[in-house]
Amino acid sequence: MIRLIIMTDFTESFGYDLLRGILEYSRDTSPWAVKRMPPSYKSVHGMQAVIGCARQWEADAIIGRFETGDDIISFRKSGIVAMAQDFKTRFKEIPNITSDYIRTGRIAADFFLKKGFRNFGFYGYRNVCWSEERCEGFCGRLREKGVKSPIHIHTIGHLEDFWLYGPENLNEWLRNLPKPAAVFACDDTQASNLIETCRMTGIKVPEEIAVLGTDNDETTCGLTAPTLSSINLNVRKGGYEAAALIDRMVKEKIYEADDILIEATSVVERMSTAIYPSDNPYIVKILKYISQNITSKITIDDLLRQVPMSRRLLEIRFRQDTGQSIHQYITSMRMNLFAQKLLASDEPIADVASRLGLNDTRNLSRIFRQAKGCSPMEYRKRHK
Repeated sequence: MIRLIIMTDFTESFGYDLLRGILEYSRDTSPWAVKRMPPSYKSVHGMQAVIGCARQWEADAIIGRFETGDDIISFRKSGIVAMAQDFKTRFKEIPNITSDYIRTGRIAADFFLKKGFRNFGFYGYRNVCWSEERCEGFCGRLREKGVKSPIHIHTIGHLEDFWLYGPENLNEWLRNLPKPAAVFACDDTQASNLIETCRMTGIKVPEEIAVLGTDNDETTCGLTAPTLSSINLNVRKGGYEAAALIDRMVKEKIYEADDILIEATSVVERMSTAIYPSDNPYIVKILKYISQNITSKITIDDLLRQVPMSRRLLEIRFRQDTGQSIHQYITSMRMNLFAQKLLASDEPIADVASRLGLNDTRNLSRIFRQAKGCSPMEYRKRHK
């Protein structure tokens, strides 16, 4: 039996999703014993107390939020496998649970560019690898796509101040942003704080500033007003792979290995980015109608009842503003939603499709393959 200590923040969904992945691995192999330890234990008692606790409990391994200067080599001296959740930086001496943060930033940039934004901002931390690299990927992608205007960056210096609203002149930065603006936040916590600061400052979200977070913490995203759009991370899969690596390291008595990379899958869109790429109020109304009824059957007649336009004029204006036909746009939205639900549920694929109104099972796999490059079953296996 593997005995594992996990020292992370369980007030956020990341820690629990990581544990779920570890649980799934233990169910597939053999039972594990897991001891949860809050990061405050290290803050109050020090690193030596953590090492002492691990020895006393006879732990085989520990996953922890370690910092530069922590004596992580002492775990190895005690025969304990250590793995770092990259809290602020990555380690060379032990494997890290990390991600391709630059790619996450590029996903955010592509999402906002598709919506037609011309003004962009990033809000995050200084001297924190996952925040700085998300900013790098975001800004780099915007420049690749020809954005010439300034990208407005606002960062705070202390990760411990994650709960503060409006730190370090955030209010002034938000007021001075050219609007409408698209702001990518380093994580859901800071995206939520940003939206709350907008509310206190009288800035409308998403009409003046659209906000996108990362981690897709459903509790944080759902309790933010308006609800927060976020980039989903496949943390459970990362937890499963981390458990498999720990199992091998413990059995083979090795202490160095490649990092575990948690994959960013897609944007889960909610109300904080529900702004549409059109200056035509009729097209905006059509886009809102499609978004609100995406799980129902939508016909052209349904759309024509919403606006005083002929069918031909609606089709022309819609393609001009979105770059897609009405049918292509609806299909794309449905396949994106279907892909999200495939990863969020263990239900049979046919049941997931049925709940979204995708009842044409004969053509569903073909359409999904055109959109995502693989079948629904392959997509679930690859990303879940």
